[in-house]
Amino acid sequence: MSIEVFRDAWGVPHLRAADPLELARAQGLVTARDRAWQLEVERHRAQGTTAEFLGAAEAGWDVFVRRARLADTARRCLDRLDPETAAWLRAYGDGVNEGLAAGARRAPEFAATGLRPGRWEPWTPLAVWLSTHILFAGFPTKLWRDRVAALLGEEWTELFAADGPGTAGSNGWLVSGARTASGAPIVAGDPHRFIEAPGVYQQIRLSCPDYDVLGLAVPGVPGLAHFGHAGTVAWAITNAMADYQDLYRERLRRLPDGRIEALGPDGWEPATAHTETVRVRDAAAPVPVEVVETARGPVIVDGEAAGAGEWEAISLRYAPRVTGELGFAALPALLRARRVGDVDRALAAWVEPVNVVQAADTEGGLLHRVAGHVPVRDRANALRVVPAWEARYAWADGPAPLPRAEVGPEGFAVMANARGLAAPLGVEFAPSHRADRIAALLAASDSWTPDATAAVHTDTDNPAARPLLDRIAAAEETALSPAARAVRARLLGWDRRMAAESTDAGLYAAVRGAVVRRLTGHGAFAALREPAPYPELFQPWLALGGRVGLALETLLTRGPVPEADLVRIVREALEEAAAGEAPPAWGVTHRLAPWQALPDPDPEADARWPGLAGDHDCVLSTSSVPGYTDRSARASAARYVWDLADRERSRWIVPFGASGVPGDPHHRDQLPLWLRGELAPVTTDWTHLVKEEHEQD
Repeated sequence: MSIEVFRDAWGVPHLRAADPLELARAQGLVTARDRAWQLEVERHRAQGTTAEFLGAAEAGWDVFVRRARLADTARRCLDRLDPETAAWLRAYGDGVNEGLAAGARRAPEFAATGLRPGRWEPWTPLAVWLSTHILFAGFPTKLWRDRVAALLGEEWTELFAADGPGTAGSNGWLVSGARTASGAPIVAGDPHRFIEAPGVYQQIRLSCPDYDVLGLAVPGVPGLAHFGHAGTVAWAITNAMADYQDLYRERLRRLPDGRIEALGPDGWEPATAHTETVRVRDAAAPVPVEVVETARGPVIVDGEAAGAGEWEAISLRYAPRVTGELGFAALPALLRARRVGDVDRALAAWVEPVNVVQAADTEGGLLHRVAGHVPVRDRANALRVVPAWEARYAWADGPAPLPRAEVGPEGFAVMANARGLAAPLGVEFAPSHRADRIAALLAASDSWTPDATAAVHTDTDNPAARPLLDRIAAAEETALSPAARAVRARLLGWDRRMAAESTDAGLYAAVRGAVVRRLTGHGAFAALREPAPYPELFQPWLALGGRVGLALETLLTRGPVPEADLVRIVREALEEAAAGEAPPAWGVTHRLAPWQALPDPDPEADARWPGLAGDHDCVLSTSSVPGYTDRSARASAARYVWDLADRERSRWIVPFGASGVPGDPHHRDQLPLWLRGELAPVTTDWTHLVKEEHEQD
């Protein structure tokens, strides 16, 4: 059967086919043509083979992926899928394989690395999904809490709780028809992820006689799992901040015949083990990896000798490995959805990651619920690494019940990773700043339109600054130099907005950074400054400086640092900012820093990344590591406004463009709009699209 590919003015693909299988093939085909390099990087990441062509910097990731058994878990999940969904995945992979050669010819990265396109198997999209989301729940935070308890004291275990450095968050809001100008609901928001180039979301439209849906796809995975508009119903998600992965402290021993046993609740029990090899580009020798799996899960961290031929290690237990389910049957079901009830039923068996879902339909139906698999187990599992040999830490059969809520009389619901709907399922949540600010903005109008709603995305008020500003206000002027008093006066008159052009925001960031560095260097935290004995991959969760920066609000009001020292630290930070050259506008140092699998060889390329407004706790969330770098590696990976009155009045944007090919007109053509907080129009009229003709690949 033939497929048709159309493009809008931004190069976004609109696909039309005779049936869902042909449409899945078309999605794979077009994605391979547009993003061949990105797809192959993701396939290799999912298999633990990136170091073969990207070098030693990726070896740590490859070792983790092999130990965590992501590819094997993907195969298990495929085996348990229903035949219809498995055929749909197979069709997508067939399309990728059909388009990869042509896509690779357009992408210079293949020649630069010597990489040749490989083959996508039906399980590959499952593996890509797993590798993309395996760190979403932030399980390395449990390693951090163990260190805090051991080195600082049990009472401080949750002192640094915050929206952690490796956690993906989002904004999302649902406005009922009672508060819109059209009388129909609006669903809007923006996922916050590490910014990658090409982008982690792909704007696309999928149309066949069964459905016509547009939204944001994850390259390498068919359908529209997270954000979609089907005309009569639209849906979106944010990270629920649930805790659904556990770390177990294992005690292992090797028998004389080489077999490995693990100490479980009923005594010593067999563990599986085999050796794999990670090949590393330009390395003298490959890296052997012993892959060990206990009854709890795969061992991901080697530990210390425990005596008598025994040693300790840490294993990871995650639901897809245990159940063989990822919930992918939800993806084609979402495409067929017509009402919020259909979305609700589609997500009933969703597994990972655990999300808060919002949906609305043209009949006024609204949905606000959590979707995913959260195991039932001891509370300690959610906090720390727990001993594998104690039965109390085993998972119960079946997942925890998932909360849902009605949209209240205020006529809107907000999801921004704060405590709320998902509170029973997690430990660490984002501060309520973004959620509270979005709610306040929504409450200010009862006639929202898509264009007006889009303005919420760009709000730069920074309520997280208040505790430090309060400390600055309390600083005794007589103890400050005249220059430091001037800094104090400027900050107390600042409007608290992290605008890119604001020199006051730049000054605030400089003082904040100085406070963070001094707190990090305080004697109370000396033990936590020592390197953590864990793989480099987990260090972002374990670095004291990053933790202090994200938890600054808390550390300024409670913790082990004496009050007199807090007063001194703030005073010294003001003096530091006053003594040097005046800090520039915020956007001069707060520049975009996207991850690229193959960095641009041009030495001037990094300097060209633009400055940003916003900050970690602004609605316009652009995260840096205060005290260490103002560069922003995490921000809005997309923005969307779904209008249920008229889909063509919907809006969307991604940071770069529809194409992953350098030099393509649509490689980074959306970046200027994204920087200004503008959204691109959604075009649904086929007569306003341009049909694309392709020779056989």
